[in-house]
Amino acid sequence: MCLFCPIAEVYTTDVGETPSHLRAQGQTTGQSLYREPMTTVPATAQPQPNPQPMRIGALMFPTDKGIQPVELATELEARGFDSLWCPEHSHIPSARQTPWGGRVGAPPLPEEYSRTLDQFLVLTAAAAVTTKLKVATGITLVAQRDPIWLAKEVATLDLISNGRVILGVGYGWNHEEMRHHGVDPAKRRAILREKMLACIELWTKEEASFAGDHVRFEPSWAWPKPIQRPYPPIVIGGAPTPTTIRHLAEFGNTWMPIEGRWPIETAWADVQRKVADHGRDPATVSLGVFGAKPDAAHLANLREVGASFVALGIPPTDRDAALRALDSYAPLVAQFNN
Repeated sequence: MCLFCPIAEVYTTDVGETPSHLRAQGQTTGQSLYREPMTTVPATAQPQPNPQPMRIGALMFPTDKGIQPVELATELEARGFDSLWCPEHSHIPSARQTPWGGRVGAPPLPEEYSRTLDQFLVLTAAAAVTTKLKVATGITLVAQRDPIWLAKEVATLDLISNGRVILGVGYGWNHEEMRHHGVDPAKRRAILREKMLACIELWTKEEASFAGDHVRFEPSWAWPKPIQRPYPPIVIGGAPTPTTIRHLAEFGNTWMPIEGRWPIETAWADVQRKVADHGRDPATVSLGVFGAKPDAAHLANLREVGASFVALGIPPTDRDAALRALDSYAPLVAQFNN
């Protein structure tokens, strides 16, 4: 899923169809990750003890027209946000053959998709001016990246940030973009799997090698190793399809869908059951939510469902609007990140 492409692959199944429960609800894929604040707790409200931990972070397409990474990271940490999540697109082919999110009838693609800055450079800048803010990819289009370089970029950022990286990964939805990178869209899920397993080899072995259908390299040395051991948390964004759940069970730590695509409570319960069917203890897998509704009661419900963290959307092409959004979210951050 391009969870962060946000909107895309996450909403399609392995054969490119919307899951049946979404069709029944008439849901589509075109949707901004930024939501106008809803009813929130008053600014004077006192933080209450959390029944279980859930942290609030921020999600934004970093662009040349919006608030810039250093200022954004500084403002987020000053307000007590837990994390900064950045999507990626290398480019948007102007042919625009694939509709937004891979679904016919989706709205026009917002301009931030073609103006997105390099996510690892953005997160490195953010890490350099903060000490607590987690820096997270939301998501990385793994199939389009060289796995050896990706492993080094992630490990280097984890070293520079002193262990604050979260790696969100997804399959992607823009077929033209994939093809420009030499990726067959029909094979992107299998390619992502092998590239992630190759990264894990490079992060965990002093002398790593890999021999798969899509990735091959002979025994090699590669440093640095991540600060976090055995490696940074891996978040998988995508529809709760058999492939996504199989990959989550095999190498993921968290399933993180986009708000509004599925009924989170029932989908999460189903994911947990199916992860267990693959032999993985569901207690070792967590839930996150991208683009969550900025409403105190709704966020409390997500916490009760079992969400460990959520990311609230930030306007991507207007600095002042971004700062206003951060201010409007401040009471929620005080309530949940106490």
